This record gives sequence, C-alpha cells and structure tokens, in this order.
Amino acid sequence: MIQFFLKIVLSMTFIVTATYIGRKVPSLGGLIATMPSTALLVMIWLYAEHSGDHALMEEYSKGALLGIFPTVLFFLAAFLCFRKRLPFSLALSAGFASWLLGAFLHQWLTRFFKM
Repeated sequence: MIQFFLKIVLSMTFIVTATYIGRKVPSLGGLIATMPSTALLVMIWLYAEHSGDHALMEEYSKGALLGIFPTVLFFLAAFLCFRKRLPFSLALSAGFASWLLGAFLHQWLTRFFKM
C-alpha cells in the first residue's frame, strides 16, 4: 500500500512541477510535459513489480513508441485550434478526437501487422 501512495505522490509532484514551470515559461513547460517522464515512471513501476519480465517491458516500450503518433495528432489539432483563436473547450475536444482516431489506428496497426 505504501508503494501505491509513493507512486501517487511522485507522479503528482512531477505534474505540479511541470504546471508551475509551464506558467513561468510555457514552452519549457510543454517540453517537460511531453518528455518521456510519464512513460519513464510507468516503466519504473512496471519493472519494480515485474522485474525480469522482458516480454512485458518490450511490449510496453513498443506501445509507448507507437503511441507517440496519436500524441502528436492531439497536440497538432490543439495547436491549430489555438492558432485560429478557437475556444479552449473546442481545442481540447479536437485534440482528444484526433488522439482517439490515432489511438484506434495504433491498435489496428499493431494487430494488423502483429507488431
């Protein structure tokens, strides 16, 4: 149970820190938010819980690598909406819809090509 709360505290600390930096220097906040920190934390937690399971770590790494595409779509759609001065809710909706399409494509491609 302590390990669970440690995960929460470390993850929340990272998010709050990235948010604070994002208020001061938005471009640096964006860079920090998209760095593989979340993926790294998940990788550490998975390895700690399943040490030696290289197949699990390989599958996770593959999913994260291929997951970059939907994430790029999310930020591209949001960026274009913000550039056009569209409302925040519309930018997030467009970003999420783009991410969702990319995620479905991600899942289809991994099954189709048995990646």
